[in-house]
Amino acid sequence: MSSHGSDHITSEKYDTSPEIVSAAVPASHTPKVQGKEKVVHNAELFAAIQEANINPRSKESLHLYFSIFIAFCCACANGYDGSLMTSIIAMPHFKSTFGVESVGPGAAVIFSLYVVGAMVGSPFAAVLSDKLGRRKSMFVGGVVINIGMIIISTSSHLAQIVVGRFVLGLGISVMTVTAPAYALEISPPHWRGRCTGFYNCGWFGGAIPAAIVTFGCNYMDNDYSWRVPLILQSFACLIVMISVFFIPESPRFLMANGQDAEALAFLIKYHGNGDPNSRLVRLEIEEMREGIKQDGIDKVWWDYRPFLVSHSGRWRIAQVLMISIFGQFSGNGLGYFNTTIFENLGVTSVPQQLGYNILNQVLSAIGALTAVSLSDRMPRRKVLVIGTFVCAVALAANSGLTAVLDQQSQRGEIDLSYGQGALASYFLFNIIFSFTYTPLQGAIPTEALETTTRAKGLALSGFIVNGIGFINLFAGPIALKNIGYRYIFVFVAWDVIESILWYFFCVESQGRTIEQLEWVYNQPNPVKASLKVDKVILTDEGKVAEKIVA
Repeated sequence: MSSHGSDHITSEKYDTSPEIVSAAVPASHTPKVQGKEKVVHNAELFAAIQEANINPRSKESLHLYFSIFIAFCCACANGYDGSLMTSIIAMPHFKSTFGVESVGPGAAVIFSLYVVGAMVGSPFAAVLSDKLGRRKSMFVGGVVINIGMIIISTSSHLAQIVVGRFVLGLGISVMTVTAPAYALEISPPHWRGRCTGFYNCGWFGGAIPAAIVTFGCNYMDNDYSWRVPLILQSFACLIVMISVFFIPESPRFLMANGQDAEALAFLIKYHGNGDPNSRLVRLEIEEMREGIKQDGIDKVWWDYRPFLVSHSGRWRIAQVLMISIFGQFSGNGLGYFNTTIFENLGVTSVPQQLGYNILNQVLSAIGALTAVSLSDRMPRRKVLVIGTFVCAVALAANSGLTAVLDQQSQRGEIDLSYGQGALASYFLFNIIFSFTYTPLQGAIPTEALETTTRAKGLALSGFIVNGIGFINLFAGPIALKNIGYRYIFVFVAWDVIESILWYFFCVESQGRTIEQLEWVYNQPNPVKASLKVDKVILTDEGKVAEKIVA
């Protein structure tokens, strides 16, 4: 963008028509148009958005919401499992059938094979997404998950459970690589944060129903207490498999595969209010053409050189790696063992443990949805720096109170207020974590990656996420059994380190199109470049009349 390369102050006049009339004037001159001054990340994009004025209640917008909801259902399938097994592993009939306990090696194997399957499936998920398209890949993921559901829900031996968990992981890898890319690629630029954030909130769209279902099924005095929740794991997948035939394909995927006319038709219909001359449509289509590389390297599934050979690629993949690792290893992995943590805090009744699990999921969802509603206005970098540090404080309070409770328990003099405080601080941690990370786990990696490497980068992200998940799920039960609450201290220290790393290395992506971020990543210091802003003068109608570029 020419505005970013300027070393002096200029003023660019916007005509009342959609066209930009450029006119540089000395910095000392008074702006040509009097009005309200506003600071924005990119003046061209802001002006185009103001003129587009997409009707959020139009038929096209409603269809777009439905399409985002289908991506949301893919995340629901993942979230359902995340809440499901922590409840099922506590059920008496499940324990007696398979001879496992809530903690220890047996539980570790059951939990961790899911993420092993997801790790194995991630590279192939990228190939499917780039070869078949986003919609068909979501359908394939649903089919594989349903196969896994049949295997696991009919299990009578531990080996069958393990195989079923592995197959479920394969299926979820396809969905979690494809769906966030789809949500980002169909979203108008100024809806992008909310759309990708809403996608990732699908975790709670699955976790809360799973917690409720297992709570109710726990009162069934037979093996259906755990079989029914496993069968219902297919519900979100069935919605996806039926609905993908009624949603549009990603315009960026279409353009990357030579279907320019179809991509333009999508943008005119969904981003331009049906106007082929819409400034927003022209801005997007021109930037997509410039941004999509046609060197064919994205078609080679094993070739990850684009992330290593260039300055831009290294910074892009750094964002992906940070959100992938930090988003899984900030203490949130403890959520797989909520029932065990509640037991350590003195909650020994299984129904009460499951009830607290529901409450925890609901409170976390409220935190996440609040952040989603603000995500197109909140700076990503500031949220990650401050939010991660506050997570460390909440976990420190939880582990400190739990330590006091443990000492009191050994003396036989328990003050329940310490247990209640520890429980409250644990809930607070989950609310803060969900506010900070849940919307951005979908937004940061998809925004950092360009179209031709997005599926491949998300596959790498999925591999890392599931690798960290494997550590959490395999080491977690063993650590909780051997050292109990002291395991939490690891995450207190690590969250402080994460906060520092976010401050120095997080590239701000809010307020720009995906293609405009290319300029940011090509600068010597992308973090500093991402914080650069433009100033515009607004008319009384709220449209851009003039741009002042520093």
